[in-house]
Amino acid sequence: MGNFCGGLLGRGSMAGVRSIMLMLALSFTDNAAAQAAPLDLDVPFVPTRTEVVSRMLTMAQVGPSDFLIDLGSGDGRIPVAAVRDFGAKGAFGVDIDPERVDEARANARQGGVSDKVRFEVQDLFQTDLSSATVISMYLLPAVNLKLRPTILNLAPGTRIVSHDFNMDDWESDAHADVGRSRVYFWVVPAKVDGKWLLSGPDGDVMLNLAQSFQKFNGQAMRQGASAEPISGRLHGSELRFDIGEGAQARRYVGRIQGDSIVAVAAPGAVQGWQAKRR
Repeated sequence: MGNFCGGLLGRGSMAGVRSIMLMLALSFTDNAAAQAAPLDLDVPFVPTRTEVVSRMLTMAQVGPSDFLIDLGSGDGRIPVAAVRDFGAKGAFGVDIDPERVDEARANARQGGVSDKVRFEVQDLFQTDLSSATVISMYLLPAVNLKLRPTILNLAPGTRIVSHDFNMDDWESDAHADVGRSRVYFWVVPAKVDGKWLLSGPDGDVMLNLAQSFQKFNGQAMRQGASAEPISGRLHGSELRFDIGEGAQARRYVGRIQGDSIVAVAAPGAVQGWQAKRR
């Protein structure tokens, strides 16, 4: 067959040359456009004001024992402040935009915390959150909801703080207004849903609990007695609940440890009890 391009050019027509040059130019333009195309971001970058950063970290009670993960870390101001201003032992920020990550790394160097703060270009939905004691975010409601199942499976007691956006029917444990902004705070609750056998000073009681995030209710059934209502609330692995109603209600305060609940001393609460998951 010989040289295909040479065969075309040998006909003495410049049309072939112009066609090839046009195809090359279009190919170059398409490649350049693809490289310059904007990232498809789930959340646009809007910096969090300094006073909001401070309130977020204060509400989350960030301290020397904490490792913070910031989802959609932007210019890195929250992880940097967590370590520099609140003494966190370390922090990690992820963002899908390489430009923002470069900026965050520069801010960590400028803040003198680059040895304790790391930033990576990464999809926040693919980020391993298991090492975090605190998670911070300034995302959008739909993104918060998509993250919610993952967050609820984290270790009980993990603290979550969000700038401006809540988690729908997962009611926040606290919130605060900072100028035109609102900060929301949650503590990941332990899983208490199901049946427990409580043994205490009044004998054995079967607890049948239904959980909705950090709240739960249910019934207490003692042999030979009518069922009594239960209402309670979780704060991480700590729980408080009442069996009965009104003046006859008995208060229980405990801590979940795996498949057991152990009593915690508290004024007015029943002492000397424990419960086992059934």
